[in-house]
Amino acid sequence: MKLLVTTVSMLALMSVESVAHAEDAGSSSASVEAVIVTGTRSTSRTVTSSMAPIDVLPATELLKSGKQSPRDLIATLVPSATTSSSGAGASFAVKTVSLRGLDADQTLVLINGKRRHNTAILFVNGTTQNGQSPPDLDLIPSSGIDHIEVLRDGASAQYGSDALAGVINIILKKQPEGGSVSLLGGKTFDGDGLTEQGSGNIGLGWGHGGALNLSLDLRSSDFTNRGQPYTGVFFPLVNGAPDPREKTVDRNINHPGQPASQLYAFGFDAYHPVGDGAEAYAFGTATSRDTRAWLTPRLPGNISNIVQVYPLGYSPQLRLLDHDFQETIGFKGRELFGFDYDLSTSYSQDNVDYRENSLNVSMGPASPTRFYLGTLRTDESTTNFDLTRSIGWGLFAKPLFLAAGAEYRWDSLTIVAGDPASYIDGKYVAPAGQPNAGSITQAGAQGVSGFPPFSAGRFTRNNVSLYVNGEQPIIDSWEMSLAGRYEHYSDFGDAVTYKVSTRYEPIHGFALRGTVSSGFRAPSLQQEHYASASTIGVKLPGDATTSLYPVQLLPPDTAAAQALGATPLRPEKSTNYSVGFVMQPMSRMNVTVDLYQIDITDRILQTGSLGPAVAVSNALRSAGLNPQQAVFYYTNGADTRTTGLDFVADYARDFGAAGLFRWTFSANFNNTKFLRIEQPPAALAAAGLVLIDRVRVGDFTVGNPREKFIFSTNWQIWRLDSTLRLTGYGGVTQTASVAAGGPAFDEQVSPAMIVDLDSTLKITDRLSLTLGANNLLNKYPNVVMPANRGATSFTYSNQYSPYGISGGFYYTRLSYKF
Repeated sequence: MKLLVTTVSMLALMSVESVAHAEDAGSSSASVEAVIVTGTRSTSRTVTSSMAPIDVLPATELLKSGKQSPRDLIATLVPSATTSSSGAGASFAVKTVSLRGLDADQTLVLINGKRRHNTAILFVNGTTQNGQSPPDLDLIPSSGIDHIEVLRDGASAQYGSDALAGVINIILKKQPEGGSVSLLGGKTFDGDGLTEQGSGNIGLGWGHGGALNLSLDLRSSDFTNRGQPYTGVFFPLVNGAPDPREKTVDRNINHPGQPASQLYAFGFDAYHPVGDGAEAYAFGTATSRDTRAWLTPRLPGNISNIVQVYPLGYSPQLRLLDHDFQETIGFKGRELFGFDYDLSTSYSQDNVDYRENSLNVSMGPASPTRFYLGTLRTDESTTNFDLTRSIGWGLFAKPLFLAAGAEYRWDSLTIVAGDPASYIDGKYVAPAGQPNAGSITQAGAQGVSGFPPFSAGRFTRNNVSLYVNGEQPIIDSWEMSLAGRYEHYSDFGDAVTYKVSTRYEPIHGFALRGTVSSGFRAPSLQQEHYASASTIGVKLPGDATTSLYPVQLLPPDTAAAQALGATPLRPEKSTNYSVGFVMQPMSRMNVTVDLYQIDITDRILQTGSLGPAVAVSNALRSAGLNPQQAVFYYTNGADTRTTGLDFVADYARDFGAAGLFRWTFSANFNNTKFLRIEQPPAALAAAGLVLIDRVRVGDFTVGNPREKFIFSTNWQIWRLDSTLRLTGYGGVTQTASVAAGGPAFDEQVSPAMIVDLDSTLKITDRLSLTLGANNLLNKYPNVVMPANRGATSFTYSNQYSPYGISGGFYYTRLSYKF
């Protein structure tokens, strides 16, 4: 409640400067004929005239849907988009979004057409997004978004690294007047996960012809708990008999589910004319987020516990303190030797402190219970210079649209080591009479260990790129586009990419379109240099169920990793093919169908867990590391081919007194297969280990739904605006490793239909009230089999679920426009 009161007070002060009531910014964006700026340097294209598939998502959908993040909105409305929000360690704390079954960092994110920086966090031990550090869309205030453009096509030649699957371009509000205030509150069906959000936006005039648009989001979300009580033996036996405390101990120790977080996000967009046809502009965001997540419990008698410290056992709690900002300033104008020009520079920083409440069991009773695990920090600076103009060169009736430009980007990764207690091996051995007497204990903090000194440092690189893009109408019904880009990276060399696109409209209302392009993605600095250890659930040889075991991530350039076959990472390269059609068979109906194939060579993958094995222990021991653990690292481990189909159809009809109806049906069919898998070196092969194991292959081939369907009906009558959305997900398989039992222990997430419903009543022209539900029927994924639940059954609902494990969320939102 304090959050909501604070928000109202702050936004009321902002609104004092407002002088006029603003139009609904999202209404124009909702039109299929909305002008787009993504996938083209021209400023005159619409969705239906684009040469590649583009979705335009208006801000009004955020106001109605109950989605607090643009990430969730994209996954809700774009059939080829999926989210991942599960895994061990920091992978619980943040979410990703990906397109067409590829990785999250293979989609480029832009803000107002300028590159958005990636998160400092690396997803480790997640489900389908291992090794990813994509842009974190949660850190962008949703109240400042005008609309979102999603290009579902490779675009490396146009925008550079990362655009293998497509581009998400978030366009900020620029209105010089008016604004809005919105308050949201909601809970899950089970009564937990309380979410409160306050947001506001205001547009202010600035001098003669300028504007300053300000946005603020405040959000608080509490834990959801989808664990089951532990029913096994809690305490060690006492003289062969059960401990009397077994009858009274609290067995609700498992807390999987949504993490708790508090977020404060500020955004702005400003522009001002500075001469005839010239304009100075600036925009940016600044965000602070505090996220906490529960990890797997440790029972009192477990080797990961010291009973003198935690007599009843404990559950590690990971806390990430994220401070993030990005600012862009620029100057654009006309008539620079006949060209329109745009010069801009951006600077960003993401600083994440890792903290944990747990135990370093190797320090025995002297272990602290609170740890500073270290800090990850990324800095990025990008400068762009772009030129555009139309050139009538006489060969064709219409002029050539030409764009060219250059980019310089510098980025760095800083890893700060944690407190010594978070990573050291204290060499403690429990004495006789204590649980686990004489056993070798695990080094470092339980859950996620601190960043060790060997991983600390500052790592930098830079790259320079040049591009050219031409769009030429050949005849009235046929046009073509050609783009090329050259990049030079300081750490791996050169890359050249291209894109050829065409659109042919033989009859009015029906057009064919297609593209062929190449792409690349530079390995992230985190993939090259990140090192940390986690204690995760693995099935050890001979065990019937999973148990906790330490696993160390090694940078590929370390001696230990190279002894196990690691080599310096190379960039991923892709070839994209897309062909489809756009048609308008009747008034107010639009249909698009697009087929695609994406071939990726040298795909960067996280290896499977290597060990425990003698070869692995020897490599760790020779490098001065704890030999009693498994390891993994990142490698260019495979070539893959992803094929699929996107289908989108929408139709609107006004029934007069019965109201206006809008129907949308969209679908995605997606399939990934492996064309090449890197083989292990001889030492690992002799130990029966593989680099890219059955689990990793399954994550890419069956870890995401191969089919996704979205059908929505929007009904507007009188002052009521209601939307019913049905989202169908195909089945998902969580594959088990050979060591864990193989196919017999695979887990299934059955196909599901998720129902969302929202209804907005316009109380006055300015005040509206929304009631809604995401996952109205409180659908849950399958329960995992007992052998895969872990020692305490921490894993209960399958976390590979594409719609989460927290069930239904029910909310109300009050919005006011001024």
